[in-house]
Amino acid sequence: IDQILIHQKTELLEAITGFETCNQYELRNIMGQRIFSVQERSTVCARCCCGSLRPLNLHVCDYTGREVIHFVRPLRCSSCCFPCCLQELEVQSPPGQTIGYVAQTWHPFLPKYSLMTESREPVLKVVGPCLMSSCCGDINFQVKPLCESRSVGRISKQWTGLPKEIFTDADNFGIQFPKDLDVKMKAVLLGACFLLDYAFFERSRNRTERSTVIG
Repeated sequence: IDQILIHQKTELLEAITGFETCNQYELRNIMGQRIFSVQERSTVCARCCCGSLRPLNLHVCDYTGREVIHFVRPLRCSSCCFPCCLQELEVQSPPGQTIGYVAQTWHPFLPKYSLMTESREPVLKVVGPCLMSSCCGDINFQVKPLCESRSVGRISKQWTGLPKEIFTDADNFGIQFPKDLDVKMKAVLLGACFLLDYAFFERSRNRTERSTVIG
């Protein structure tokens, strides 16, 4: 496949009370068929105290319930003012075996992330826009080679309608990538999408989403 659609499930308790709950996602192919389900595991303390920066684990399971990919996100900073402690995500497949990393690259204005192998060798980059707003339109993050000369794929945060955008933090994403991309890099690119969701679009009714890498 060369496209994946990611749908975050709306949590009724979170929508009504604003209390942060563990995120759940469904991954579908271009035909709308579910291929994976994703469940966040984090502590109540982390969700209440750290918000969108919280350390967490994401379990990606197939239709039989078998975990096929495991994402580990440590507690890190979100601002470019602290370049020594920027966002990172470890990708494991099968769980326990590291196959790659997603690491934020310092830049004063643009959100930039490196997709790396298990030995931390950069392979691709993800570059987002300088100013992000989901008002009535999609937000696109371009997947580029290391030289950043062209785009070879895209992560899109899709507009879900005014009521859902205002009252919940449930998001829809689309990922496009070359069919011949190494399967490990496809998993790392999937991890990049989740990291972007938490870094820029995870919020409650009492918090506004981040619009830049600064705040």
